[in-house]
Amino acid sequence: MTRSLRTLAVWAVLGALAAAFLLAGAALDFDYVIPRRLTRLAAIVIGGICIAWSSIAFQTITENRILTPAIMGYEAIYLLLQALLVFALGAGGPMLLGANGNFLLSVAVLLAYSLAIHAWLFRGGRNNVYFLLLAGLVMTIAISALTEVIQYSISPGEFALLQGYSLASFNRAEPAQLAIAAAILTLVSVPVIRSLRTFDVVSLGRDQAISLGVDYQRFVRLHLGLIALLVAISTSLIGPTAFMGIFVANGAYVLARDHRHRSILSMGCVIAIALFLCAQLLVEHVFNYRTTVGILINLSCGLFFLALLVRRSERA
Repeated sequence: MTRSLRTLAVWAVLGALAAAFLLAGAALDFDYVIPRRLTRLAAIVIGGICIAWSSIAFQTITENRILTPAIMGYEAIYLLLQALLVFALGAGGPMLLGANGNFLLSVAVLLAYSLAIHAWLFRGGRNNVYFLLLAGLVMTIAISALTEVIQYSISPGEFALLQGYSLASFNRAEPAQLAIAAAILTLVSVPVIRSLRTFDVVSLGRDQAISLGVDYQRFVRLHLGLIALLVAISTSLIGPTAFMGIFVANGAYVLARDHRHRSILSMGCVIAIALFLCAQLLVEHVFNYRTTVGILINLSCGLFFLALLVRRSERA
């Protein structure tokens, strides 16, 4: 199958999944059911694009195909923020801010965390990405431990509420949040699209990129900031997604069969959106809401991650 036919087939599958999500069991109810599903579909599209772009860009910068931005502690910070709100204000803490207030606060805190860690680790002109990853991993473990301490200090009802924030869900998305997220995503897309050719060069390696004229330090700092913004949008909008970025990025490399990031990023977006749609359809029409999208995503992508590690170890 040629590249154009393969791409067309992938987009056709995505269109069929989107149509099934909107119309299956809706009885053409344009007053409530379909509008609500359109809202969730918008959250799926925005979240999928953010996850695909952030994961692929992060793997290109780190030169590692088994890493995701989650290793930097962004999702851990989000869960810690929700835990602190519940601990300080009770079960109604996140509700007091309102859906939009909680979303904006989460984005602001994640960005502040990203700026702080980049300013600390890149001070003095240093640009050690591997030290950044190590620091991010240590902070993720420490932040997760602090979140667990808070979880042990709250009531069972508050703990159940907090658990809801730890799994991906599209039901929390509101039109105002989607509008803000879409606006931010549009702004982020401008420098990302302009840097697609530079990403192709950076994927050759740090030394090769520098020798070909790329301002590597500036490029890394800029796009790590943009990655943080994308992760902030997706996490605040739909919740943590753990290993999904690994599945999406590696699937894009296989299906795109192209070294150019223009093809890889677009294929990654299609895969992420399709994966979300499949999980939501299974939750609604197969499991009858007895499980969640987050559980299905984490289970399938976690198994893929283990298989990827085993395959790499066999090759070594």
